[in-house]
Amino acid sequence: MNEKEKTKQSAALVFSNNFFFLKMMFKASPKFVIFQSVDSVRNQISIFFEHTVLIGYVLEAAEFDYSFSSVALNILVLAGLITLGMVYTVISQDYITEKERPKVKQKIRMLLYEKARKVDLSCYDDPEFYNEQVLAISEVDKQIEKVLEFVKNVLGGITAFIFTGVFFLMKDKVSIIFATASFVLTIVFEQIYNKQNYLVKVEGMPYTRKRDYIKRIFYLSDYAKEIRLNPDVSGVLFEEFEEANGEVFKIEKKYAFKKWILGFVKSYLCDDLFYSVIFIGYLVYQAAVLHRLSFSTVAILYGSFGRMRQSMRVFSESYPHACESSLYIGRIRKFLSYEPKIVSDENLVPDKNAKEIELKDVSFAYGSSTDMLLKKLNLYIKPGEKIALVGYNGAGKTTLVKLLMRLYDVCSGQILADKTDIMKYDLEAYRDTVGTVFQDFKIFAGNVTENVILDVEEKADNDKVRRALADSGLIDRIDRFKNGLKTELTNEFSKEGVNLSGGENQKLAIARVFYKDAGLMILDEPSSALDPIAEYQLNHAMLSATGDKTVIFISHRLSTTRNADRIIMLEDGNIVEQGSHEELLKADGKYARMWKVQAGAYINV
Repeated sequence: MNEKEKTKQSAALVFSNNFFFLKMMFKASPKFVIFQSVDSVRNQISIFFEHTVLIGYVLEAAEFDYSFSSVALNILVLAGLITLGMVYTVISQDYITEKERPKVKQKIRMLLYEKARKVDLSCYDDPEFYNEQVLAISEVDKQIEKVLEFVKNVLGGITAFIFTGVFFLMKDKVSIIFATASFVLTIVFEQIYNKQNYLVKVEGMPYTRKRDYIKRIFYLSDYAKEIRLNPDVSGVLFEEFEEANGEVFKIEKKYAFKKWILGFVKSYLCDDLFYSVIFIGYLVYQAAVLHRLSFSTVAILYGSFGRMRQSMRVFSESYPHACESSLYIGRIRKFLSYEPKIVSDENLVPDKNAKEIELKDVSFAYGSSTDMLLKKLNLYIKPGEKIALVGYNGAGKTTLVKLLMRLYDVCSGQILADKTDIMKYDLEAYRDTVGTVFQDFKIFAGNVTENVILDVEEKADNDKVRRALADSGLIDRIDRFKNGLKTELTNEFSKEGVNLSGGENQKLAIARVFYKDAGLMILDEPSSALDPIAEYQLNHAMLSATGDKTVIFISHRLSTTRNADRIIMLEDGNIVEQGSHEELLKADGKYARMWKVQAGAYINV
């Protein structure tokens, strides 16, 4: 389905999407919605009495010589009522609305963040889904304001239309025809115009994301050294930026002429032409030629027509904007309605003891691909066994551990933990029994304790945090910091923040696994950032610290694997060799050849 087809939506869907988002806002803060809605109605009633009833009454009083006392009394009464209305507006807009707005934005954003936390990892493999997720989250604040504005405009427009319409019916019924014609034409062209705006934004999304990515590269510290040491990469990035910018320009240019024509038609032909020429001519004819209207009535009808037209234009302008909002809200709604595929069959709760793992005929491919990365894999791991997964890039090592963590589910076969299919366990409870260090782990902008426990500091067991850091070999470094465990990491939010070295960051990530004290520990390249001596020391520390836990670690550096109870060598999604380090060297197979290539680096260790 192309983007133009995605913009087609019925009026029922437009109102359904806007009402869906309005309910979210109301649930977040009823006062935020109610007070502004009431104020929009009050405002239009006040405008009607001030600009139509009051001015019309004063003009008639002058034309037909009403008594001064009655005119003055009526003016004072209306002025008092209008003043009370203005006081309500100050309370509603300046106090309640400003107080409640952050609450609404926070609650809806948290709802989206919670959903983002729960969607399957496979969703990030789908560029379309990822684009929709980014668009959904980025549009939330804007749509809160737009939907509320739509509701206020509709309520205010209906109020103004009813009050002004009744006035026109009493004074001159034909005038409504002019306002209706202007309204119908404007709403048609306004809707088409706003669809063009949406198409420009959606078609340009992949390129604007690319531009934003390149912009981030030039101010994030992660890339600062690379850019300075490799100036040619800046040229490549500039070219990529210009190319993306050029694509955005092409898309905007593609729709520019049509948007200009539509803007001219809706703003001039459907609006100013009716008001400045046709309706004024009609009123002059009625008053000067037919003498059906008094001059005071002509004046007030002329002024009221502007408000009548504006009340109808609220619909002609608000509905197309509601259509545009609906397109974005539709994506937000689709994102929120996504149901994870990785779910629990029976919600059993596993224990945290050392895991017994068994793979039975496990096959797996990403997405809809038929190219299996793992092919009928069979493997048994005893409780407490230390397993090393080795193999060349693309052999399936990281894919295998992702399946063990249930970040993905097998395409066929079974994975058992303690003789139970892992799909039967409660998902969060099962993952809580698996401690993991990813190769691409992240350090968060928080203090040391929060980075170890990955939770708020108040929930930390400080003695346990220190033991975990000691086991990973980082505690001495942390103790040298002035604030110890409370030291802020990264200087994202704190000038006193500390940036650890690559090896120190890796030790911190390993401390997370020790703190979690899970029954199964998975370490993906746990010492890749360390020098050989530090790596050797850490490996011994890890094997000692993991005790009777089941451990699976991946490494390309075979000095890490030599002390494992068993080494599993993968190639093209199959187990091609397994055994202890000595057994595999004696077999003189693929592992032995890989070892000999690296032996120069490790032979004296």
